[in-house]
Amino acid sequence: MSLARWELLFHRPPRESHTFFSGDRRRPKLLRLISFHNPAISVGNIRQPRVPSILPVLRAGISEIPSAVSDADVVFLETFPLKRTRTVSFSRQVEGKVSVKVGRVDEEGSRLQVIVCCNLEGKWILHWGVTYCDDVSSLKICSEWDQPPPEMRPPGSIAIKGYAVETPMKRSLFAAEGKVLHEFHVEFESCKTIAAINFVLKEEEKGAWFQHKGSDFKVQLVNQLQQAKSRWLRQLWFFLFRQGNYSVKSFYHQRRKDLTAVEEQVLSIEQEFRDGNQQIVETHQDCYQASYTDDIILAIRNLVTDITSERCKTEKCKEAQESILREIEKLAAQAYSIFRRSTPAFIEESVPEAELSKPSKKSCSGTGSGYEILCQGFNWESHKSGRWYGELMPKADELASLGFTTVWLPPPTESVSPEGYMPKDLYNLNSRYGSMEELKDLVKRFHEVGIKVLGDVVLNHRCAHYQNANGIWNIFGGRLTWDDRAIVADDPHFQGRGNKSSGDNFHAAPNIDHSQEFVRKDLKDWLCWLRKEVGFDGWRLDFVRGFWGGYVKDYLLASEPYFAVGEYWDSLSYEYGEMEYNQDAHRQRIIDWINDTNGTAGAFDVTTKGILHTALEKCEYWRLSDEKGKPPGVLGWWPSRAVTFIENHDTGSTQGHWRFPSGKEMQGYAYILTHPGTPAVFYDHIFSHYQQEISKLISLRRRCKIHCRSMVKITRAKRDVYAAEIDDIVAVQIGPGNYEPSSGTKKWILFAEGKDYRVWEAS
Repeated sequence: MSLARWELLFHRPPRESHTFFSGDRRRPKLLRLISFHNPAISVGNIRQPRVPSILPVLRAGISEIPSAVSDADVVFLETFPLKRTRTVSFSRQVEGKVSVKVGRVDEEGSRLQVIVCCNLEGKWILHWGVTYCDDVSSLKICSEWDQPPPEMRPPGSIAIKGYAVETPMKRSLFAAEGKVLHEFHVEFESCKTIAAINFVLKEEEKGAWFQHKGSDFKVQLVNQLQQAKSRWLRQLWFFLFRQGNYSVKSFYHQRRKDLTAVEEQVLSIEQEFRDGNQQIVETHQDCYQASYTDDIILAIRNLVTDITSERCKTEKCKEAQESILREIEKLAAQAYSIFRRSTPAFIEESVPEAELSKPSKKSCSGTGSGYEILCQGFNWESHKSGRWYGELMPKADELASLGFTTVWLPPPTESVSPEGYMPKDLYNLNSRYGSMEELKDLVKRFHEVGIKVLGDVVLNHRCAHYQNANGIWNIFGGRLTWDDRAIVADDPHFQGRGNKSSGDNFHAAPNIDHSQEFVRKDLKDWLCWLRKEVGFDGWRLDFVRGFWGGYVKDYLLASEPYFAVGEYWDSLSYEYGEMEYNQDAHRQRIIDWINDTNGTAGAFDVTTKGILHTALEKCEYWRLSDEKGKPPGVLGWWPSRAVTFIENHDTGSTQGHWRFPSGKEMQGYAYILTHPGTPAVFYDHIFSHYQQEISKLISLRRRCKIHCRSMVKITRAKRDVYAAEIDDIVAVQIGPGNYEPSSGTKKWILFAEGKDYRVWEAS
């Protein structure tokens, strides 16, 4: 039996989402699939902060689930621990259980019964919704919440907007025996319209919500084909990337016969999938289409054939080989994202510098060369002079001499807010930072010194120019004259007539409905115009939590950036006011978003920043190694897509929303500038007394050719010291504790040191 810990949470209920989408914060995702017979239960991906209190634990009795369903008819049964706080003469925590049971009501199995039980005292409400079969497209088991049909709702159920109902749990007849105290059950026709049931628990008296580490529960009722295809996709993934036969590292060194073996293995896996699951494909044609995996099979087979062909054997075709490699990597990422689990989705091998060349223009991966060092070229106050572009111009040479390869500029468009994050007329580039001509001159100057430029683009929301008849600001002017059809329907402030949101709403401005074809076309045209007219080389994507990552993929494929990074930001996991050691769920959410983009963009490694905060502030450096001895952030799972940072315009500067521990900034930079990933340095730090120390670390990174996929070997992670060796040529130590790298066959030379950090280089 698989157990999952439940915790008391403050909760904002999941809102409506357009049922076409897959991958936003509010929808339960298939992070862990526990398969028994036909139904399965899985936990999703909704997160809330924990209650900051430390309480003694009492245990309630273990319960059984009462049901008219016989044991022979039970197709799924699972029990999960549940914790809640009770106050008597002192605060204490009570442990109980929540149980889920699915069974057949009749002999034919035409009706199913789902029962949820809780054995703790209180007034319990089940907040639940369903996923319909027609919401499932291709291989995507869509995780949307929708209201169940009226005939399926038990008496006393209350509709919650358009996405869920709340049903009071009834006191069970077994309560007198100290067993189950509260239960919920629902019956419905099986295999007709309902593909899954999603739920969370609510304790009515306190208004507290109970989930699994911030995640919803999902009872999957139509999943046989998904399991079959997932087995094939996982088999393909592990063969291509986890077994070493077709790893990124060994790609360029494969001989022709090895690559032919890869092609044969792909064909073998394909045939096994088709032969073993043909009946399932035919049985569930109403809910699934097999064409999606057919396309992946064909695409990978064709790419493998291409790489083994005579035209790719010569050195002159190295660029073509790399392009094919990137395409295979994207396809495998796309395939594996269909069956995401709570374990790491990506673990990359290091790639020697000789194997990393400039990406093909045709690959359009948005992930650069692997050697990027990013500088944020502004702070929260940069707009105030009105001449920021002119002020930054003379600093281009200095930034290039310091070793930066890329600079991130502020949002360029006209904006209601002076900082640029409330855009209005997207084609009006006369902003508080300067004019359009000044911007073009600045970009040109950076290009002259060899620095690429990222534009900060806000795609999630846009401020309107005019009010409608009701006085609501939802009519847009300028070159893109949208109306309220461009606004999501579930934004409560702007009366949009679009579809439901595919992400979180940004309540200060109308949230754009990216499911609209005209919206996507206009945004793609705008991004391409920025690339051509201004010369931007890539994008920093603001508030990507607000819309599905699949749309980001669409925008990046159209605009073909050299580098792109998304701001996927949410809270880390805390328990009783203390940061949890295991932050796998947090970094998995960032990985999931990158997966949704098909790996075409990186993301800021918020997980690493948060862990560094606590580790340095509380002298708990053991936090910098996860349970498998890897870096605990996105950095440890998918380093080539992790953009590491310690501060930006939101967290530092005069805003200071999440300021890095004071006086420990150089420890943070010693960490991110020596480790894999793509490090980003904040403007306020590079133009401060830290400049010399940061510059020295950048020069070491460049000289030793540390890149986004470099190998990390953590050699110590104790209370007062963290140490690691990178690519066997750089050693770093942060923390007040004592450490010296082991000599062995190497001779380590101290290269840089400062307050509580030291960096060595192998001679």
